[in-house]
Parts: sequence; structure tokens; C-alpha cells
Amino acid sequence: MAIVIKRREATSEINKAKSTDAFSELPPILQQIYQARGLENSAQLSRSLAHLHSFEQLKGIQDAVSCLSEALAKDQRILIIGDYDADGATSSALAMRALTAMGAQHVDYLVPNRFEFGYGLTPEIVEVARDYQPDLLITVDNGIASIDGVAAAKALGMRVLITDHHLAGSELPDADAIINPNQPGCNFPSKNLAGVGVIFYVMLALRAHLRQHGWFEAKNIPVPNMGKWLDLVALGTVADVVPLDSNNRILVHQGLQRIRARKCCTGIQALLQIANRLPQRLVASDLGFAVGPRLNAAGRLEDMRVGIACLLSDDAEAALTLAQQLDALNKERRSIEGNMQAQALKALEALSLSENLPTGLCLYQADWHQGVVGIVASRIKDKLHRPVIAFAKVNENELKGSARSVKGLHIRDALDAVATRHPGLIQKFGGHAMAAGLSLARDRFADFQKAFDEEVCRHLSPADLRGEIMSDGSLQASDVSLPFAEMLRDAGPWGQAFPEPTFDGEFWVLSQRIVGEKHLKLSLAIDEGGMPIDAIAFNIDPKQWPNNAAQKIHAAYRLDVNEYRGRRQVQFMIEHLEIR
Repeated sequence: MAIVIKRREATSEINKAKSTDAFSELPPILQQIYQARGLENSAQLSRSLAHLHSFEQLKGIQDAVSCLSEALAKDQRILIIGDYDADGATSSALAMRALTAMGAQHVDYLVPNRFEFGYGLTPEIVEVARDYQPDLLITVDNGIASIDGVAAAKALGMRVLITDHHLAGSELPDADAIINPNQPGCNFPSKNLAGVGVIFYVMLALRAHLRQHGWFEAKNIPVPNMGKWLDLVALGTVADVVPLDSNNRILVHQGLQRIRARKCCTGIQALLQIANRLPQRLVASDLGFAVGPRLNAAGRLEDMRVGIACLLSDDAEAALTLAQQLDALNKERRSIEGNMQAQALKALEALSLSENLPTGLCLYQADWHQGVVGIVASRIKDKLHRPVIAFAKVNENELKGSARSVKGLHIRDALDAVATRHPGLIQKFGGHAMAAGLSLARDRFADFQKAFDEEVCRHLSPADLRGEIMSDGSLQASDVSLPFAEMLRDAGPWGQAFPEPTFDGEFWVLSQRIVGEKHLKLSLAIDEGGMPIDAIAFNIDPKQWPNNAAQKIHAAYRLDVNEYRGRRQVQFMIEHLEIR
């Protein structure tokens, strides 16, 4: 499929108006990078906790604080119901740590096994929760769609506090309190909080209330420093791939600072050790590509309790043992995913990719693993540049799908439209603009395939199905330096909707070879006879590379600092290359 490299343009009015405000103290290329990401003034670059949005702007926050403070005052049993991904794990760990630090004597957590209970606070998981005899249920990273589950909990005399960030449906559950920046009527400025960000804000509000009413003095408890849990907030936020708006950038930056200073929890330290990442050099992408997947592997293949236990452990040896278990699960997950992806691509070869491939693609194979279909959907989406839903069999009657979308299609809204046009076709669904999940009857798969493709075609044209790489322009030879690369590294945190700078240009190929079976190691030069620059392109097509005919290439790349045996040098991380 075609890849197009496009140059970014400033999305703010600064560049157009040639304003002298903005970022005049910054190097011109950094000004350009920030302007192309929609920033309008230097205040938006603040990474100080003082500039976080106030918890008072969250709808329902006082009801939530009332539930929690009453539970603490009456020494009630609190049970946290988490999700089985990294966001859910960090949310659960943060809630456990914060409530315990604030004096909760009876607090525990429960994460539904995705293969037995599915997602969220279902009536079935409420029955399991019943054995814990909770007075208060707190959902983290789920619950906004749990109409029946909340009703079941209330019928058993439990109070329910929902903390979530997923999009709300037409009906809200009858909970005692709901905290979700995306619920109707909530004026919280950032709609992009991850689940861990939401529960962090709830704990901020609870601490403020308890401090105001003299709780900590009365109980002889030190007032907890909420900053000590920002490592968990950073990990969950990056791993859940939510947009890094200004508020999330503050949370992630502050969490990264704690990790770099080795003030993070023992479990994160263990995961970094297993992933061979140096804490002092950590960037946001390390959380997304090295730590998050190992944590997610537990929920994908087995039970997220091992992941939460790792994050809750204060014993270095025990945490390392749990991190090793997570690493083993992640290796198994990668093997399963690789096989599934190969099967999917082989099945697609039966189609003419240029003529018959649906615009909205649905894939299903009976032996696919439920926990890995989301990653497979993401990989195929990246390869074919169109919305993809990968399905796995739950039982003889039900399929569960995981959807990933592309720019121009809000995937949850698309599923909602399908459900509206075809009543009864989808059993349940939920999610975000770019990712969603759904269930449907196994014998309705073909019907859904057709309905989904029709809906996607209403929104996307053939031109929308081209892969795009957005470039911040070309670099001069003088920019390819360690100081410049370090400046870019420190100018983040970079992530979803605030992408790390990518550049493009033409280069002479000095040498090329395969390393690690499928990675292309290159030595490039900007000018013929110029200084050599190390470069690497991961997961290349071995049928095309190395290519002795490639004397010159056009490449899109990111600047990286490669460290090996104490030596540090600039390296290009190539995202796309073409022979010139």
C-alpha cells in the first residue's frame, strides 16, 4: 500500500500572523515543531503541577468524595474493580496505594478475567465481588456502560463509585457517583484523561477534603504526597495511547521525572530492568513500547492480578520475580500475535489488495486468541491503512472483536451507527475514536462484515486509505548532532496527538546490512562524501532489502541517541524509505 510523506504546517495562527509572542526564546526549528502541533504560546509548554486543571471542574466530584470519606470514616470495606490492561492495572494500583495511605483499613481489588467475565462491572463479576462483602465498589478505567452491573451491585446493598474515561452511551448507570470527563455535562477541560488520570484526580479531591476536615491529624496519618504516584499515572497514560494534551503532558512529564530520579515504585523499576531500559534516560516511548506491553501481556493471556501485584510490591526481589513472569507472558504474546498476523495476511492474499479489499476490514479465524486480536487489528491497520476489526471466538455462539481505526473515522460512532441501522446485530460495544470493542453472535459475522464496510465507506474515500507520514521538514547537516537530538528528547513528552518530531530528506547510502534477521542497518550521508550517519529501519521486507541498487534513498526518520558500551551517538530511526 502507498505511503505518502507530507510536510506539517502550523495549525495555530502564530505562524500566519508572524506573532512575536509564542516561543521567541526557543530555536526556530523547535518553534516550528510546536506550532505544527497546535501550540499557541509558551504557557502551553508548562510542565509544572501548578498548571494542572482543577479537580473541582469534574462533574460529580463532591459525590465521589462523600462516598469515599464516608467509607473511611465508618471503616467500611472498599473493593476496586479494574480493567485488564495497563491503564486498568496502574489505576488499580494507584487506588490501592492512595486509599491505604489515607487510612483505609479494608481495601482490595478485583480484576475480571477477560475470558470468563468479559469487560467491566458485569452482573457476573458483581457475584464474585459479593464474596469480598464490600460496602463500596469503585470501578477504575471502566463502568460507564455497566448499567446491569451497577443495578446488580445496588440490589445487593453495595454503593458504587464509577471512575472511567470511555465515551458514555445514551444511558448512564445508576451509580452513587460517576467521575468521567466524557460524561454529559462535565466541564473538565481535558477530555483525554486516561483511567489512571481520572482516579488520580479523585484521590486528589479526597486528600483535599480529608486535609480540610482534619482527618490526617485526627488519625495521626501523614498527609500523602500525591506526586509519589505520578509514575503510575505516566505509565498508564502513555500505555493507553490517549492524546497527550497539555494536562496529560504535565502528568507524564512529572511521572517521568520521578522515574528518572529512581523515585518510582519497585515494580516499575523491576519492569525497566527486565526491559533493559535505564531509568535516568527514560522517555515516554519507553513506557509505551517496553513497559506497557509487558504489563498488558498478563491481561491478554492470563490474569492481570500478576501485573497489579508487581506494581504494588515494595520488595525488590519479589517485584523482579513478577516482572520476569510478565516478560515471559509478553514473549508468548508476541509469538501468538506473530502467528495470527501471518495467518491474517495469508488470508488477505486470496484477495486482490488493490481491487477487492473492503474499506472497512473484518477478520476472523476460529483459533485466534481473544487477548491478542486488538494487537493484530492494529498491525493490519498500520499495514493496510484502513479500519480493521479482528474477531476471536468466545464460545460456539459468540464472537468478540477488537477494532482499530484511522484518521477520518470515529470507530465507536461507526459501531453506534451500525447498531442503529441494524438493530440486534451488535450485542454490545464501547470504546474511543480510534479503538473499540464489540460482541456479536457468531452466525451474524457475515452480516456485520457487510454492514461495517458500508458504514466505513460513508466516511472514507480511496484517498483516505493512503498511509501518511507527517514530516517536520528536512535537517541540515549541522542539526544532526548530539546536542540537537538531546534538545528534541527533552522537548516532549511526545506521544499520541503530540507526535515525536519526524524529518525527511534524501541521503546517499554508504552501506547496508541485515541485523537481527529483519532489521536494516544503514550508514548514510546527507551529501556525497559527507560524514556517515548511523541509521536503522526495523521490520523491513527482506525481499526488498538490502538492495544494491539503492545508491540514494528518500527517508522519513526520527533522531535518536544510541548508547552502546558507553559511547553515545546520533542515530536515525527510519520510519519509511524509498529508492531515489
